[in-house]
Amino acid sequence: MWKCPKCGRTYKNENQSHFCGKAPSTVEDYILAQREEIRSQLQSVRQVLSSRLPDAVEKISWSMPTYWQDHNIIHFAAQKKHIGLYPGPEAVEHFSEKLDEAGLKYSKGTIQIPYTGELPLELIGEIADWCIRTGHHA
Repeated sequence: MWKCPKCGRTYKNENQSHFCGKAPSTVEDYILAQREEIRSQLQSVRQVLSSRLPDAVEKISWSMPTYWQDHNIIHFAAQKKHIGLYPGPEAVEHFSEKLDEAGLKYSKGTIQIPYTGELPLELIGEIADWCIRTGHHA
């Protein structure tokens, strides 16, 4: 067990990623709570998702920014070395060739977008479009 020196909570894994204190209640609060050098990238992901999912509600679910319309459509989150995009396993499978072409790591339901390099905003938008159109979701 590992105990966070800041908040005192215990976790199974050493240096477990978590929010110390009160979790953010809005996506804006979430982004502002992240490291300054990654905020603009998170804001860019937020903007593309908001524009592609105009009827979805933006909220915090599972402690991360989420777009919801009758169900969770897609999530994203700041990780130590990348932005995690969580569109669900069907989306990852459907877009696996494009993800390979973009040089992105992925696994079942999860896409890792490194902080280094250009954000694949058009691909993120395509994934969001596909999720809402097909009903496959996070």
